[in-house]
Amino acid sequence: MSGSTTDSAPENEHNGSSETVEPSAQAAEEKVAAVRRVSEAGRRWRAAQLAGCAALLAVALTGGSIAFGALRDGGTTTVASSSSAVSPGLMASGDLDAGIRAVQAHLRSQPKDFGSWATLGLAYVEQARTKGDPSRYPQAQQALKKSLELKADNEQGLAGLAALAAARHDFKDALAYADRVLKQNPYNERALSSRIDALVELGRYDEASKAADVADERRPGIPVFTRYAYVHELRGDVRTARTVLERALSTATTPGDIAYVATALGQLAWNQGEYDTALTDYARALAADDAYLPALEGRARAQAASGDRAAAIKGMEAVVARYPLPGPLVGLGELYEDRGADGDEAKAKDQYALVDAWTALARANGVNADLDTALAAADHGDKASALRAARAEWARRHTVHTADALAWALHVNRRDKEALPYARQATATGYRNASFLYHRGIIELAAGDRKEGRSHLGSALKLNPGFSPLGAREARKALMEASK
Repeated sequence: MSGSTTDSAPENEHNGSSETVEPSAQAAEEKVAAVRRVSEAGRRWRAAQLAGCAALLAVALTGGSIAFGALRDGGTTTVASSSSAVSPGLMASGDLDAGIRAVQAHLRSQPKDFGSWATLGLAYVEQARTKGDPSRYPQAQQALKKSLELKADNEQGLAGLAALAAARHDFKDALAYADRVLKQNPYNERALSSRIDALVELGRYDEASKAADVADERRPGIPVFTRYAYVHELRGDVRTARTVLERALSTATTPGDIAYVATALGQLAWNQGEYDTALTDYARALAADDAYLPALEGRARAQAASGDRAAAIKGMEAVVARYPLPGPLVGLGELYEDRGADGDEAKAKDQYALVDAWTALARANGVNADLDTALAAADHGDKASALRAARAEWARRHTVHTADALAWALHVNRRDKEALPYARQATATGYRNASFLYHRGIIELAAGDRKEGRSHLGSALKLNPGFSPLGAREARKALMEASK
């Protein structure tokens, strides 16, 4: 672990304006500046938007890490970004910021309280997730390090490191820390949850299913319910996933838990093409927390699929203004591009260019951005770079999402015979994902299997006809041509 902390650390409040960019990021920032200059001539509104997003990117990344929203399932957050990371006592008021201030005040008078340092670290992890503020991760690391310095290998501190590693997408470390905790206490809720996250994100689905069953037996509750549901969704068992999430929502009491679980229900409905249901679920999430970014993004995608493009664009612009990650940036770019005669290719290109700038900044700060950017680059950037990124991520972990990303990157590089086994692997678990089916169908057509290609394109459009503004259009076009 890097960084240091002192007993006065809890007094230090985050202030984005005081952050400075590390010298290693200067080249990447020059790329952002170039993106801005491209838009200045004749496109002042778009240049202003890019400048605002680039500024947010610089602030977010100077903290040394970033929270990822993997480009999957419509672009919303991954299972690793999970609710209820902190203790029930801290969240009793439903106000995470107030809870953090209370713990900070306690630590000023009791700086040797290792348990409170661990609680503070976990709270920072949760704050990074809910507010899109990845600069909290180094603060979380410092607080957890302090906890372990005060009491080596204490359960709370190790559980916090597991949650932090998962949030940073270091899933091997997350699994190792979770296992260390569970050797001390087999009923630790955070460790049980982090273990499921890590196994899922490493593609070890059978083990993840068993881990979810064990966690449900030992510590049933919202953190475990949401993960249990996702494991079942990955296997195509949507009914169980929905039942479990509805059960979780019925027990949720804090705004954070309500927003998180309702958004998970909305995402599940979205994946099935049930847009009205998804919009209702997102409305429930936003009633609990009107600034919850995953719900705002999900609502915008559901609005677009329902035909309300104006509302979708307005909503996605609001998300990008606060959290300019590849998923929302690509989503907004495709919405700009897919407005028929009113489409704005220049605005779309600005969003895609900003994905490149984000990638450069992320890598300059030592962040693994491969999975998050491979699909964006395949469709809207450098195809060779997309393939390199997808291969690198596949070398680290074999999930349905990395299989899909590698298959599509191979396809856009005209290597469809090589792509086909990965496209099949992406759909092998029964996971109902229209983007995966679309990619497989296109690859099968390109590889010469017209029957299977038509079948999978048809399945994608039947499952979720609005899965992507541009992808759905291309799927319909390809299916029509293949049926002649």
